[in-house]
Amino acid sequence: MASSLARRPADTLKIVLAYCICFITWGSTWAVAKVGLEDLPPLRFVGIRMLVAGLVLLPFIRTQARAQGAGTLGRIVGLGTLQIGFPFGMMFVGQQWIPSSWAALLFSTYPVWVLLVGRALLPDQLLTPRKLFAAALGLAGVVVLQHTQLATLALSSQVLLGCLLILGSAGLISVANVLVKRHMAHVPPHLLVCVQTLSSSLPLLGVSFLLEGDAPAHWTPRAVFALLWLALLGTVVTYQLLYWLIPRISLSALGVLALLDTLVAVVLGVGLLREPLTASLIVGGLLILSAAALASWKAANG
Repeated sequence: MASSLARRPADTLKIVLAYCICFITWGSTWAVAKVGLEDLPPLRFVGIRMLVAGLVLLPFIRTQARAQGAGTLGRIVGLGTLQIGFPFGMMFVGQQWIPSSWAALLFSTYPVWVLLVGRALLPDQLLTPRKLFAAALGLAGVVVLQHTQLATLALSSQVLLGCLLILGSAGLISVANVLVKRHMAHVPPHLLVCVQTLSSSLPLLGVSFLLEGDAPAHWTPRAVFALLWLALLGTVVTYQLLYWLIPRISLSALGVLALLDTLVAVVLGVGLLREPLTASLIVGGLLILSAAALASWKAANG
């Protein structure tokens, strides 16, 4: 990040500020979601979050939407289902059963998923020994993180399911992002985010109506705060800042962004939500973060 900033000294303050807002806000979303889930059913919660985010962006994309063909808009809707609809539903359901710090650490395997998916979908993305070692290191971290639950599997099936849902969501988002890189570089960021959030909110709310119709929703002040935080800051603001940052910082700095938001999530989970700081969390977390860092590192030999 430092070398990228040095090339643009006039923009340093803006870049640093945007970068910090992104990783601090995204890091906070895990703990905020955990708080909101105490009052709201998970699918209804995430569906309303995406609906609010899309409606906020809607006035800014009308001209851009008309400039795109129906085929492009249809593909964006499909990608929205893959990038937001399924994975965010999985994340919010999974977070009911595991600590927010665990969820963030499990999702930090995302850079490893991107390597594997990129190799499958983008011919120029080669798998190297370094990348394969990163994948193995991340898997080892996951095993260490949940080894106590694996030892008592019959008593903790929900915990295991929560972990699998978080890992699966990271995999789906990696597929979607590789497809966006391959096919959607010409689409303005506002349009991508708005169409994806709006189109994903409808099936999420529909499934919520079918599966959570009898589940109580308590619109407490903390639930409203969590919803607005996630919709406005965790989705609208951060995604716009991210798209502004991408051409201004290096790929390695983008990788570090994901690691920093995981660090914030773990600290908030332990410090604010009183989640236990165990040896498994420390060792497993270090392995997962090391794998993500290794996968993100732009080595000279690729």
